[in-house]
Amino acid sequence: MTKNKSITVRGIEISIIQANQKDYISLTDMLKAKDGDFFISDWLRNRNTVEFLGIWESIYNPNFNYGGFAIIKSQVGLNNYKISVKEWIAKTNAIGLKASAGRYGGTYAFKDIAFEFGMWISAEFKIYLIKEFQRLKEEEAKTLSLDWNFQRTLAKVNYKIHTDAIKEKLIPSKVTKQQSNFVYVNEADLLNVALFGITAKEWRDNNPDKKGNVRDYAELEQLVVLSNLESINAVMIRQGLPQSERIIRLNEIAITQMKSLLESSSIKRLKK
Repeated sequence: MTKNKSITVRGIEISIIQANQKDYISLTDMLKAKDGDFFISDWLRNRNTVEFLGIWESIYNPNFNYGGFAIIKSQVGLNNYKISVKEWIAKTNAIGLKASAGRYGGTYAFKDIAFEFGMWISAEFKIYLIKEFQRLKEEEAKTLSLDWNFQRTLAKVNYKIHTDAIKEKLIPSKVTKQQSNFVYVNEADLLNVALFGITAKEWRDNNPDKKGNVRDYAELEQLVVLSNLESINAVMIRQGLPQSERIIRLNEIAITQMKSLLESSSIKRLKK
């Protein structure tokens, strides 16, 4: 687990890490807002806390150890009852809490649980925590949207390079506009098949209720690869390579690039 970002709540910087592509908020950092000498284990001694965690795990964790949870729940309220986060995870196979070591060590919780922990600190702190977390997610969504629009625009710009190569090398002189459009569409579908595995018409036939075309519903990674394919195809057209050879090469390139992008940590962080 690595720290990806942070939020500031009432002057306290709170780390957020990624685990299994989910956000986990630092309870260790949040505890700094609690007056007095308190520990996360004190929070875990509370019956309401244990019941809340049990319900949360039963909803979101298919591998939750109900037997281990029942034993813990039966001990809550006893004077000698005390449990650490690591013990809670080990005995119940919980996924809502994370005990992390290393540079960003400490206790982290899934957002729902972190918000509940925030209430233990104070109602005011919980409200500001939710507000700052929502602001962070809205900024991330905005960034993703801007990046998608940029890539869609870039694909359209590269399409001009693509069509210029088609016009120069593939369209004979003295043909009608309708005839030349057929060549453009044919080459555009070459890219569609290489990347999406489907022609524009096939996509429309399969999606009669959707507006636009297959490219308007592409993922960010697909738009990046599409831009690259347009430039590469333009080069191959100018080299005089036949369409039958180009589609095989373009498909191989699309597969390679998609695999690389899907494994890219920066792309994964951007899409969170």
